[in-house]
Amino acid sequence: MTAATGTATPRRASPESPAPPTAATLVRLADERATGALHGPVGALYLADGAVVHAESPAAPDVGRRLTAGGRLSPETWEEAVSRGGPGYRAGGFLVEHGRLSRGELELCHLSALFDAAYFVLCPLETDRRPPERFLREARHWLGPVRPVPVAAVQREVCRRRELLERAWPCPAVDAAPVVPVPDAARRWGSGAAPACGRRAVLEAADGRRTPVQIARVLGRSAFATLLDVRRLAAQGLIRTPAGPGASGTSPENPDPAVPAKAGAAARQGAGAPEVSLLYRIRDALEAL
Repeated sequence: MTAATGTATPRRASPESPAPPTAATLVRLADERATGALHGPVGALYLADGAVVHAESPAAPDVGRRLTAGGRLSPETWEEAVSRGGPGYRAGGFLVEHGRLSRGELELCHLSALFDAAYFVLCPLETDRRPPERFLREARHWLGPVRPVPVAAVQREVCRRRELLERAWPCPAVDAAPVVPVPDAARRWGSGAAPACGRRAVLEAADGRRTPVQIARVLGRSAFATLLDVRRLAAQGLIRTPAGPGASGTSPENPDPAVPAKAGAAARQGAGAPEVSLLYRIRDALEAL
């Protein structure tokens, strides 16, 4: 993909965000208390007795990538757990039993990876992709059971995450496009509109070619959190918004193609105001509760 230089005027967020595409098969399998793997175009959900026990997607860093990229485990330690514990479907248990991780650490990392991957399995970035439908009964994941999550809880979390993205910046085009910082992003950092540390890391990793998912893989962090940071960076006018159908590029109301119209204009006007930076920090803190 190439970096887009035009802009897409973001649609307004509706008072009630639309529900995500629901995998009817997933609901049925939960009712049946089924065990196996539900595969889709962008990953799979693993179930045991109708609950989700694992999720994997090429769009989201897995447990191993998170632990090794963050320095919590060495690549060799992770490979040992996979090779020795994986064949018995207990790689996670191996890490705990051999003192590599505490049970709490494993559960937190696993739940984060599960919700992250489940979001992309149920809401692919490519809107023409179908929900997962192919089910392999009795299939198990080599990580082993850690903490089952009810299907209803997974669906609620998917809805919550979609609403967060919509509130941050209602322009889905930025989710799959290369992240292109505006030429004066560094100057804006010094003017009082500096992004929070997560967004700073994303902006520093943006080279004009990497998409949000690729940046998440480089950083070894949540792919969804990276999407959210990218949308907030777009709202601050620190990255370019890609052109979409009907985008008109520059206009008298929107002379800067790096910042979308309307909401982007407000971001430009307040980019140097300390009040804007403060509001972002307050919002981030409230959402972290």
